[in-house]
Amino acid sequence: MGKWTEGLLAWGRARPWAVNGPLVALAVGVSLWGVYADQHDDERQWWAYALALAGALPLWWRQRAPWAVMVVTAVPTAVLSVTAHFAMPQIQVATAVAIYTVADRGRDWQRAVLLAFVVVGNVVGTRSFGGMLFSLVVSVGSFAIGSLVRELRRLAGVEAERARQAGLRAASDAARAVAEERARIAREMHDILAHAVSLMVIQAEAGPLVVRGNPDRAIRAFDAIADSGRDAMVQLRRVLGVLKEEGAAPALAPQPRLAELAGVLQRVRDSGVAVDAEIEEAGPAEVQAAAFRIVQEALTNVVKHAGARHVSVRVAVRDGARLAVEVADDGAGAAGAAGSGAGAGIDGRSGGRGLLSIRERAAACGGSAETGPRTDGPGYLVAAVLPLNA
Repeated sequence: MGKWTEGLLAWGRARPWAVNGPLVALAVGVSLWGVYADQHDDERQWWAYALALAGALPLWWRQRAPWAVMVVTAVPTAVLSVTAHFAMPQIQVATAVAIYTVADRGRDWQRAVLLAFVVVGNVVGTRSFGGMLFSLVVSVGSFAIGSLVRELRRLAGVEAERARQAGLRAASDAARAVAEERARIAREMHDILAHAVSLMVIQAEAGPLVVRGNPDRAIRAFDAIADSGRDAMVQLRRVLGVLKEEGAAPALAPQPRLAELAGVLQRVRDSGVAVDAEIEEAGPAEVQAAAFRIVQEALTNVVKHAGARHVSVRVAVRDGARLAVEVADDGAGAAGAAGSGAGAGIDGRSGGRGLLSIRERAAACGGSAETGPRTDGPGYLVAAVLPLNA
């Protein structure tokens, strides 16, 4: 259906008088002409004209009350057919339009009753076989056309509802995408700032204590502070650059690689924690980025809360299909966390986002993460498994 046709139909639906007016005029004209043409001058009676008008004029209200209009038009038409059958036109426009309207807009029981009445009435009430066939074609054809229009309207309604539902789903998907992107950016900001600020605080606290007795160590501490700050600024610029660039795709967001862990590990060593690391750089960008952030967050917790002297970092491919990430320290573990309000984020008993961020990153790649005290000695363990085909 073209736009022009759709526009015309919409215009007609908004102005029912534009359709009903010509139909009523046509029905009245045909009915009156039938009375006039089929009677002699001395046979034309006013009541025949009145019945013809009564059978045609109610069509004006056919869309408001299709069944009532059908009944109102059928009664005078039937009376005229019985009393002056010769005055009936060959095609009874008013009756055909009324049948069409009930088939299109009537209730199911009204349509069933009308169809039965039309078929039986034409078979029983028509005087000739040819006339019966002609009347059946006109009346049943009107009913069939009305039923077809009814079905087309129903299908159009179904399509409109599907389009509406598709629009709702698209809006929901867009809102969910926005929420997921906000959560992703929040995780990035948390991981970047928490790691950098934690190291800077540790180094800043240690600097004044050794500035006189061990100037070289103090210098290294302040250098580590500067390095941490510069690294944080670089990563923040990457995040904020994506936010400022209108229409930027998520693919433009920061994607740190496992190779960049060397700098993170060195800054942890500079904070006074011995780091033993074995890093196997493997996997697609999103898996490496998740592994990087998991290790970074685990090391941040070690520096902030564990009081550890040594931490072991292992990132390796297992079975050729999974990337295993393990960060184990020899600190106070859950006991130390429970004894410190600031450290409660390690064992997950506070509102901290650290472990939540680790689990979210692993789940986002189709993997899983587990955290808890080590079973082979003192300390805490963060372990994650990420599928390489994520």
